[in-house]
Amino acid sequence: MGAQLRVYRRRIRSVKSTKKITRAMELIAASRIVKAQQRVNAAKPYAAQITRVISALASQGASIDHPLLQEQSDEKRVAVLVISSDRGLAGGYNANALKTAAQLEELLRSEGKEPVAFLVGRKAVSYYKFRNRHIEESWTGFSEQPTYEDAKKVADALIDSFIRNEEEGGTGEIHVVHTEYVSALTQRAVANRILPLEVEESDAPPPEGALPLYEFEPDPSALLDALLPRFVTTRVYEAMLEAAASESASRRRAMKAATDNADELIKSLTRAANSARQAEITQEISEIVGGASALEDA
Repeated sequence: MGAQLRVYRRRIRSVKSTKKITRAMELIAASRIVKAQQRVNAAKPYAAQITRVISALASQGASIDHPLLQEQSDEKRVAVLVISSDRGLAGGYNANALKTAAQLEELLRSEGKEPVAFLVGRKAVSYYKFRNRHIEESWTGFSEQPTYEDAKKVADALIDSFIRNEEEGGTGEIHVVHTEYVSALTQRAVANRILPLEVEESDAPPPEGALPLYEFEPDPSALLDALLPRFVTTRVYEAMLEAAASESASRRRAMKAATDNADELIKSLTRAANSARQAEITQEISEIVGGASALEDA
């Protein structure tokens, strides 16, 4: 019985040590959520304004024959950028993103297109390598705290693949799969097409009010050449920031659940240890009483 009690006490110490780790990770993830959400909120106005400027350019004389605006229906290769995390212990964060990517790839194949994988995060890279799937390019090491320079490297590779011909390894479309941050409790994996941009001619007024009458210098087409790559980089950067906030939120929720489970396990093991200790004490008392009775009979 003493050996069983030692086993319970050893397991209680082990679970308490694990609880300290999960609690610390929960607090770290909670602190990162606020910073990541602030970065997302800071990036959204810039993305909205550059979209507004490009709309003004397209409506005030810029040519819509730009390579980033043209549909390339003759090319079957389609780039799919999947944004995952570098570390685990984030609940279903990576599984949901990879599941959405798999559904998108299946949809593209049903349309007669060939998806080409561009990956961000070690989890996506490991997932594709384990299944022997081709990876065009990958980037790791910055999933929790992405910078604009990191997004620019990814966006440049995507734009370069888009403007190349299919014979040279180019792609006709670019899709981004990432996890959208809705709240601390809700994150959803989404897939969006960012290239080619959809240009629609309409006489209806813009939903956000009339566009300002800019005076463009140099001409609108030259400005469009400069702004469209920045627009793509901004979209990629915004997706990476959303994914970073979602990763921290998912990890905080997973670590909180692990901490709560550790509390329940400690309570259960403590009750079992107390029961084993009580049984040991009862057995010792029974042995003492039996020995005393035997001495009296002798």
